[in-house]
Amino acid sequence: MPSHRSLSRRSFLKGVGLSGAVIQVGLPAFESLFNASGTAYAAAGGLAAEPIETRFVLWFNGNGIIEKYWIPREEGANYEITPSLQPLARFKDDIHILSGVDNAAARSAGPGNGHHKSMSGLVSCEGFSGRGAGGLSIDQAIAQHIGNNSRFRSLQIGVCQESFGESIQRNMSWAGKDRPLPPEMIPHRLFDRLFGSKEQYWIERKRSILDAVSGEATSLKQDLGYADKQRLEEYLSSIRSLERSIASLPPEYSRVVEQPPEGGDLTDWPRIAKLQTDLLVHSLASRQTRVASYMLTKCQGLSRFPWLGLTYQRHHEYTHGGVETPEGQRNMRDICRWHVEEFAYFIAKLKSIPEGEGTLLDHTCALFVHEHAEANGHKNSGLAMIAAGHAGGMKTGLHTRLTGTIGDLYLTLAEESVGARLGAFPTADKKLSSIV
Repeated sequence: MPSHRSLSRRSFLKGVGLSGAVIQVGLPAFESLFNASGTAYAAAGGLAAEPIETRFVLWFNGNGIIEKYWIPREEGANYEITPSLQPLARFKDDIHILSGVDNAAARSAGPGNGHHKSMSGLVSCEGFSGRGAGGLSIDQAIAQHIGNNSRFRSLQIGVCQESFGESIQRNMSWAGKDRPLPPEMIPHRLFDRLFGSKEQYWIERKRSILDAVSGEATSLKQDLGYADKQRLEEYLSSIRSLERSIASLPPEYSRVVEQPPEGGDLTDWPRIAKLQTDLLVHSLASRQTRVASYMLTKCQGLSRFPWLGLTYQRHHEYTHGGVETPEGQRNMRDICRWHVEEFAYFIAKLKSIPEGEGTLLDHTCALFVHEHAEANGHKNSGLAMIAAGHAGGMKTGLHTRLTGTIGDLYLTLAEESVGARLGAFPTADKKLSSIV
């Protein structure tokens, strides 16, 4: 049982369920773990003082954007937030809008359509193999360097399920050439993975996962100071709230939709997205992982958007055909704005969690990407991205038109922001001083 004197930087509340399964609830970063200034972990229990760990999240949306609604006209700090980026307006000081990023690997000769090639180039900076990504994805390259001391070296999380079905369209994390790491798209399963429970009483939603660790939680509270005791109570309450939200989902939301009905999949994806984001933030805050990928929609995705009033076509269809009309442009503007709303929700969650002298966002590097820039033309040069967070002194509050490749950007963020010394990454030949 961890105590105030021996509390580990990666402690868990542990219990045993009715079936004998081990249940683990990761703990947040307590105030007592840090030095007086909150800038590093304090030396304790034979452990030397060490820096607060950084986190890396690669966040993906499929099919591309309408550039005029996404990319600001102005460069520097005085840019005007565009319509699709409006949900991020209140986080302007926490983000860096990037444009002009070149996906050099997407132009390699070989098999595949524009989506196949662009997706492989985006995640691995290697050409499409004909079956999958041509190499190790950037999140996995980073995880190899900073993820080995975590419970999960990395997590792969997804939301919308519909796509054309090929491996390169369904996956964004790759352990190597043609070796996909599929995202977990079902909140029930992701919860079970994080908390270690697949018990019948949880499946039937009759009891809380916290019941199994209530004794340890009570003992821990007795050894915590007032501020940490409050933090623990708030943290456990948030887990219970998340548990109830998952329990309230319709039964069909616990299954993967392999083939939706003819009318399309009208799932309430924003509801699922927020649950998956909450689980991701929990895993980062409790230091169960330092690296994650988050696939909100699929590459060449086919989702419908009933919450936007857009059900006539699927996502990929909205990027072509009528997209050149004013109505089609507005439809894509609104679809992209929903994508950004979900990213803004993620940023808000990170910023709400105290960690040391700052917040979880201060120690995170999150990068929002698409496989294309202008969607209709399958444009793979001049990609638009959003870097968010302050890990490693990331520059924020700016829009910058870069001259460089995705590999240059990845190598810069990995080494200078996250602290993963990759040494090299495909298509990278320089670091970008305008980023960190």
